[in-house]
Parts: sequence; structure tokens; C-alpha cells
Amino acid sequence: MQIEERIAALKRERNAIILAHNYQIPAVQDIADFVGDSLELARRATATDADMIIFCGVDFMAETAAILNPEKAVILPDLCSICPMAQQLLSEELRSVQRVHPEAETVLYVNTRAESKTLADCICTSANAPAIVRAMDSDVIIFGPDHNLGYYAQKGSTKKLLIVPEYGNCPSHHLISLEELEAAKKAHPSAAIIVHPEVIPEIQERADYVASTSGMVQVAREIANKELLIGTEIGVLHRLKKEVPGKAYYPISTNAVCPQMKMITLPKILTSLEQEKPRIDLPPAIMERARWPIERMLALSP
Repeated sequence: MQIEERIAALKRERNAIILAHNYQIPAVQDIADFVGDSLELARRATATDADMIIFCGVDFMAETAAILNPEKAVILPDLCSICPMAQQLLSEELRSVQRVHPEAETVLYVNTRAESKTLADCICTSANAPAIVRAMDSDVIIFGPDHNLGYYAQKGSTKKLLIVPEYGNCPSHHLISLEELEAAKKAHPSAAIIVHPEVIPEIQERADYVASTSGMVQVAREIANKELLIGTEIGVLHRLKKEVPGKAYYPISTNAVCPQMKMITLPKILTSLEQEKPRIDLPPAIMERARWPIERMLALSP
């Protein structure tokens, strides 16, 4: 029996569902029940009637699924798949800024640790950050941890964003350079430029479209361009080619690889199903307090 067949059989036996982020390796995306961005995965996690969720992503994503589903077993096949950006926001630093600006509401990117989420008034993702910022009542918003996403969220808004930490970023996106974009555009002058809002502002400003990973798939479906330059972690190229064939997709940077997103493999998924671990286990008090800002985000998102 092939490993894919063994995984499928154990899924049925355990009443499990496999959720995978767009940055996962192709083999994982292909056996997943659902592939999407952070917002879509959060929604799908709340909609499933499965008893077990095998989450193929990084730590904060599995934590979010566990927070939204306290009665379910949420399994992260490799506990070393830790998001570097999520570690950049320290709770004490956030509390310090909140004490200085008691009038401000706090909007945190979903790419944060569960403990940090307990200090938020609302969570956001790359798909809804501008809308969430606009929906807040206060004119001053404490926002973190991604500086580049903060730039994107503030555009077209009268809100003032205080970024915590000041230069937080996703290393895989932040390293995509303007020079690489210029070289890619020179090589493919007719290509549309689609980038993720975690890239630096200079690249955002030169893009034709700024979108979440699933937003990129939607843009690819809708536009007439046959060539597209993609500015995000290269894992999304697999889904683009699979779901919107007949177009040429070129990464702006082949260096845009998140090592943590590549840690989960089919053998690790199989072991997780066999052993029903490693399970995400968070303190009940943290889960309860972190649930409200996540649910508020889902309620505010179209």
C-alpha cells in the first residue's frame, strides 16, 4: 500500500481532516482535504465535523485551529515548524506600548503566538488587514508584528498605526529585493506583478496587485495576462499551476523559501495519524482569551 493510501485509510479510521497552507510542499498539498491561506484555514477549521485536524503549516496556524476547536484534537506533524515572525512579538513589549497608548486598540497579525493573541482586540490576516484596521473604533491602532503588512494595512486609511516591534518582518518575504523584481520584469516585460503584503513597501508600490496567497490564485483566474511574476514564498506556485493552468508563473525571487513550511512531509503526517500526536496543547485560560479576537476577525471579515 502506498503512503498516500495509508494516510487516506487512517483519516477515515480517525475521522480526521488534513488542512494545508499554500506554502506546503507539493506532495502535502496534493493529499490535503483543503489548501488555503490563513483566513481560509481558520474558517475551514471551524466548519469541519472531523474529530481530528492534521494541520500542515506552522505553529501559530495549528494553535489558531486549536483555539477555535477546543473539543478537537489538533495535530502539528512537526513541532519544529515554528514561524520566525511570530517569535518577534514579545508580550511584555506589547504591554509596554499598550500602557503608553491606552486609547489605542490592538490589531495583531494571525502570525503571532497564542499568548500574544490574548492581548489583542482583533486579529487580522494578509487577506483582511486593511478592512480590519478600518473597522476599529480608535484612530490609533497598535499593530504587529509585521512592519510591511502594517504599511499595506495603513494605506488608504486615516488610522495611525504603531508597529510593534518596529521592524518585525517575515524573513522569507523581506529578502525579496527590488533588484530581483527589476530583473524579473526585464526578463518578462509583459508579465503582471502580484505580490504578498509581507514584501517591502518599495515592491508593493511597483506591483499590479497586492494579495494574500489565495488572493493571488483568484487574481490569476480573473486577469487576462498569460505571464505572472509572483512575489511570495514559492510554495504557492504549485497551487497556481494546478488550479489556474495555461499561464506561466515566475517567482520574483527563488530565494523566497520558508524552511519551517517545508518541514512537514508525508511520512510525518502518517506517523501523526498513527500515534495521534504531537497534539497542540495550550492552557485553557490562554485559549479562552485568545478565542475572542480571532472570532471577532471572522465576524468582521466578508
